[in-house]
Amino acid sequence: MNSRLDGGGDLACAAGDFSATLLAMAGHDLRQPLQVIVGAHDLLARIPHGGAAQAQLNRAEDATRQLADKLDQLVEALRLREFAASDHHEPVPLGPVLEQLASEFAEPARLKGVKLHVSPAREAVFSHPVLLNGILRNLARNAIEYTPRGGRVLVLCRRHGSRVRLEVRDSGIGIPGAELGKVFRAFHRADMTRSEGLGLGLFIVKSAADLLGHRIQVSSTVGRGSCFAIVAEAALPSIAVAASAT
Repeated sequence: MNSRLDGGGDLACAAGDFSATLLAMAGHDLRQPLQVIVGAHDLLARIPHGGAAQAQLNRAEDATRQLADKLDQLVEALRLREFAASDHHEPVPLGPVLEQLASEFAEPARLKGVKLHVSPAREAVFSHPVLLNGILRNLARNAIEYTPRGGRVLVLCRRHGSRVRLEVRDSGIGIPGAELGKVFRAFHRADMTRSEGLGLGLFIVKSAADLLGHRIQVSSTVGRGSCFAIVAEAALPSIAVAASAT
């Protein structure tokens, strides 16, 4: 009986490893043709077009963005698996993390017509830089996506005793109260009128936060916007300085 159970465990482990390998291959192998598509589109976009041709170019740009977002989510899901069995707590200075976030999303926010403001930070938390960056990227991407033109997205952090609260606020469409308890489920979309996306962004956020031992909070008002917050243990300034210097 024990051998059968062990065998079943081995099979389950092998199946999991196979799935992880396929995911890794997909994340790696799909990036090259995606870069070719982006390069070809950028070249064609420099040529003046009108009418139907320009409309098709705009559709191709939107489809490429959706594909890139889905690929990013798959890669982040793989990272969760890689870090699940490791010790992933270290002092992480938030200044460089937020600077990278501001740099990455400045252009998408500008193109959407959304004002993005990322406040500088001197705090540090016990976390993992890759997973924490993935959490914030997903939250920022969602905030910009669900905020109409002319709206605002704000990223900031606040120290509360031994904790640091990272907030991503937006003035977007908001989330109905009945949906708040469901937004972190895999493949769930609060706005069912949108067909793009895998519905994995907030699921990845919640899974990564759980792995790191961070609390995640959400509040929202329909028509006025949402606030997603990550609460993590603060790292001592001296420890954070040493970590950033290594």
